[in-house]
Amino acid sequence: MLGVIDYGVGNLFSLTASLRFIGCDAVVSKDPSVLDGCDRFILPGVGAFADAAEKLRSTGLDEYLKNAVKSGKPLLGICLGMQLLFSESYEYGVHKGLGFIDGAVLPLADKVGSLKIPQMGWNKLLVKRENPLLKEADGEYFYYVHSYFADGDGEYCDAYSTYGVNVAGVVRKDNVFGTQFHPEKSGKAGLKILRSFSEVNL
Repeated sequence: MLGVIDYGVGNLFSLTASLRFIGCDAVVSKDPSVLDGCDRFILPGVGAFADAAEKLRSTGLDEYLKNAVKSGKPLLGICLGMQLLFSESYEYGVHKGLGFIDGAVLPLADKVGSLKIPQMGWNKLLVKRENPLLKEADGEYFYYVHSYFADGDGEYCDAYSTYGVNVAGVVRKDNVFGTQFHPEKSGKAGLKILRSFSEVNL
């Protein structure tokens, strides 16, 4: 069973529709007693980093996820959910993340010159090294919507896209995974990412 974390800032409809489409047994919940029955989790997210981090803390879901990851359960963060995996974000100040992955989330506007912010649309993914989510993903296009990014040259970045700077598209540290793009909005290539996560066995 896959648990989608419902903490009030995720666009859950398209994600759950995609999971149903690939035949994944999933539940959307913020209730630990329900989530305890899951063997892996997805942390979605749209909106502001500070607000999302506070909602995780106020509901106790931050500690729940830390304990789940410590127990070995795989976790996938999507978009803002991926950014929350990092140590901190510089989005309108400095804000503490979940700390699963060392590094910072930075403003694209400081790096991309005259390119439009947010990056919104399809971009090619370039795979740097093996990752169980990235089967046949090299060179495929995925859908991004974001104004902040993690370093595509960083230690835990397994695949990146270029938008004036190398943007981390897929990150991983042990059983923690993240995608800056939205796999649920990325057609067949995105569905492959979700299916691979639903089947990952670490």
